[in-house]
Parts: sequence; structure tokens; C-alpha cells
Amino acid sequence: MPDTDRTQEFLELLTCHDRALGVHVYSMVHDPHDAADILQQTKMILWRCFDQFETGTNFLAWARKTAFHQVLSHRRQKKREAVPLSDEILELLHDEVSKLSDSGDRRGDALRACVAKLPAAHRQLITLRYYEDLEIDGVAERIRSTAGAVYRALSRIRMNLMTCVEKELHLEGAEA
Repeated sequence: MPDTDRTQEFLELLTCHDRALGVHVYSMVHDPHDAADILQQTKMILWRCFDQFETGTNFLAWARKTAFHQVLSHRRQKKREAVPLSDEILELLHDEVSKLSDSGDRRGDALRACVAKLPAAHRQLITLRYYEDLEIDGVAERIRSTAGAVYRALSRIRMNLMTCVEKELHLEGAEA
């Protein structure tokens, strides 16, 4: 695979899982500045070692494991300071956060499937409000509507999405 394709693949995977990876690191490190440093270091290692990642496998699991080792390394470096959690407790925390994050991944997948089922006009409202991060007034201006109408429409869409996600997760649970 050419380098540009591999770079694109890395950036897409990292972008897709960036939030979950950040939550994972911040859940294990008390100091937010240390967590930010560890997260940055983890991303650099992921990039340097990306040639070892097998396309099609679980990028987030690989990234979490790398982050976990960076947290352990950071803790060893700071051994002189008081560390509130033992390595064993930290590993248990890592496992639990991974489980919670995986359930969040299923919920995210269900949400994406439900958004894809929406009519184009509803997807446009969702995109403007949540992906482009426009305020209600900005959305209303963009689609030439009133703020009240946009607010009511988004409320209905969110309720429909919530119902759809719950159905998707229920179906997934029944199939497992």
C-alpha cells in the first residue's frame, strides 16, 4: 500500500477513535496536563508503529493498549511522587473503561445507522447543528426557517434517533 494511502488510513482511524482514546487516557491519569502529554505521546507512538498495525483489526483496542503502556511508563517515571492507584488497580480500571467504551462504540454504531435512515432534510438539520456546530439561529438562517421550527424539528429528530438507537441495540443484543 502506498505511503499516502497508509497515512490517510491512519488519520481516518485516529480521527474516528480520538475521543474514545482521550477518554481512556484521562480516566486513568489524575492530572489533566499529564494526561494530555501521555495522549500526545501515545499518538506519536501509534504513528511511528502504524506499519505494525494490521488493517481490518481493532484500531481502538491497539491504541488503548499503547496508551495503557504509556500510562504505566509515566507512573514509573513519577515513582517519587505519591501515586494514588497501584498498577493492579490501574489495570482493572483500564479493563473496565475499555468495556464501557466498547458499549459506547456499539451505541455510536447504532446512532450512525439510525442517522443514515433519516430523510435528507432531517440529516441536514443534524449535520448543521451537531457536525458544523451551528447554533439554532444559525441553522434556521441557513435553511430559511424560524428558530422555533428548527428547535421543534430537532427535538422530534432526537427523540426518533433515541428510539431507533434503543431498538438497534435491542436487536443486536437479541442476535448475540
